[in-house]
Amino acid sequence: MLAARFSNARQPLDLVETPIPDLGPGEVLVAVEACGLCGTDLHIVHEGSIRPERVPITLGHEAAGVVDRVGREVAGWKAGDRVAVYPHEPCGICPSCTGGSEALCPSTRVLGLHLDGGFAQYLKIRADCLLSLPEEIPFDQGAILTDAVSTAYHALTRRAHLAAGETLAVFGCGGVGHHAVKLAKLLGAGRILAVDLEQGALRRAGEAGADEIIDATGASPARAIRELTGGEGVDLALECVGRASTVVEAMKSLRRGGRLIVVGVGTDRVQLPPLRVFVGAELTVMGSMGFSRKDMEEVLRLTAEGRLDVSQSVTQRWPLEKINEALEGLERRVGDPVRMVVTPAASTSDPS
Repeated sequence: MLAARFSNARQPLDLVETPIPDLGPGEVLVAVEACGLCGTDLHIVHEGSIRPERVPITLGHEAAGVVDRVGREVAGWKAGDRVAVYPHEPCGICPSCTGGSEALCPSTRVLGLHLDGGFAQYLKIRADCLLSLPEEIPFDQGAILTDAVSTAYHALTRRAHLAAGETLAVFGCGGVGHHAVKLAKLLGAGRILAVDLEQGALRRAGEAGADEIIDATGASPARAIRELTGGEGVDLALECVGRASTVVEAMKSLRRGGRLIVVGVGTDRVQLPPLRVFVGAELTVMGSMGFSRKDMEEVLRLTAEGRLDVSQSVTQRWPLEKINEALEGLERRVGDPVRMVVTPAASTSDPS
């Protein structure tokens, strides 16, 4: 099979022929129809700020496809089943796993970091990591639902506990932030303010349901938010960038008693406001890491029911042979993408 393998940062992925994986007990082989490109892939390939556990390794953690065959002791799945792949193989017995927070499992093994991922024609994964992909959801949409959408859903529902009527500011309206706007609208947010540097991202945030658009290239976004909220600030801010400066601005945008959920991942250190301000205003700052299997199930259900529309989210599709061009385009934001996917089963040679 053809696979895109990572060996060294700041070098292109190697497109190589590798053996189709053998299956052990409880494992399945998925023929990959689509796999999303994520900022994490750029951190690994172009920056080297995230390092996989081993090299070479096949990247790609947002996969959807068709079951090709099943190993021994697998029940409930058969060849031909349409599936989306939960990208973690958690231990299943620790407090995080039994509490429904599989992404926090200290022993979890993640596609593209510990396990070979979906930038290949076939993917081996434990059967308990599969979720049924309804016929109503195309494979490319199913792929991005596994991360870009489920991560936003987890942040809004499990961490922020967004309540109907609350005011929300989304800092960074790329893949995760864009879907956070869309989901917040669906979940009943009273007013949504979208903050970004890119005009395309801001335009799409407006189309997704943002009530106010704030261009962060100008004055302080926090100052603009306070002006738009009569000096009060927002109930909730979602930071989807992963930079200290953005986290600070998001904190400054909160009303007294407000809460900030940091979704963006980076290496910056962040300093809290003076404690008399932080404590005196009872501010809440918390991280939000990934998503649970239950989050992913709920996102798939909302999409299949037609309540969540991500049909416009996949803005570019690339064959596996062009994955390095796709990564370059993602980094440079060529074509103003929301989300890009590679399609290992595709035979076309040009992105659409």
